[in-house]
Amino acid sequence: MKKILLLQKWAKPILIMLIGVIPVIVLSGCTTASQSNSINADSSGIFNHFFIYPFSFLIKFFANAFQGNYGLSIVLMTFIIRLAIMPLMMNQTKKQLDVKEKMAVLQPELTELKEKYKNDVSADAKKQQQAEMMQLYQKHQFNLLNMGCLPMLLQWPITLAFYYAIRRTQEIGAHDFLWFSLGKTDMILPLIAAVVYYVQFRVSQTVSAQIQQDQNNQMAFIGLLSPIMMGVFSFQMPAALPLYWAVGGIFIIVQTIILNKMYTRRNGASKNLPTGAEDL
Repeated sequence: MKKILLLQKWAKPILIMLIGVIPVIVLSGCTTASQSNSINADSSGIFNHFFIYPFSFLIKFFANAFQGNYGLSIVLMTFIIRLAIMPLMMNQTKKQLDVKEKMAVLQPELTELKEKYKNDVSADAKKQQQAEMMQLYQKHQFNLLNMGCLPMLLQWPITLAFYYAIRRTQEIGAHDFLWFSLGKTDMILPLIAAVVYYVQFRVSQTVSAQIQQDQNNQMAFIGLLSPIMMGVFSFQMPAALPLYWAVGGIFIIVQTIILNKMYTRRNGASKNLPTGAEDL
């Protein structure tokens, strides 16, 4: 039982670390040779043929439609991809808000339980406290593992494929966008990407800010580590990539705010309906 509680306590930090930090490490750690290989219709491999090449084709297609503006093409493609995976994000947001509501109901009982055993530090008391805590979780059907992180994991093949499409579409490197060259490193854009990534993290935490108060220090550490890593790696990459990350991050920030308000209002309206009316 103690192991179950420990797993629930660390589930969210571990998942956020996997989702937010490891992809950056993986992307930055790829070999130079694989990054420089141009992608085309004859490239071997299932992932190359069915994921990376279609994105590369669409990048060039929209760039030609915009008179060779590859920067604008990357921006448009980022928005299209984010719109395509929005249903996954909607499902994730809904689950997070459901957990937050359950926690709001559960928290007073957890506080009362903590007060009940605060002066008893014996092993039997701790064991009994954990048993009663699990009973409360079962009573309210509360499970921190049901935070809706699986949809974020399902996005990885898509986002990875678009990342490699940008890296392996050689035409991108020969063009400029705004003040920077897409094929060279830039000193300003990585800072913008890092700031956007940090704001994205903070906005996402508003959904679950009260789910586990004892995880605040863990979340704060991850919230600082991820954008720092993003900024450091972006300084070593062509500007097309931090452009993609910055645009995608801005989209997620706006999307998160809108979905939070939408589901919060919907849940509030449902609570004001007569019993069973929300099913009509």
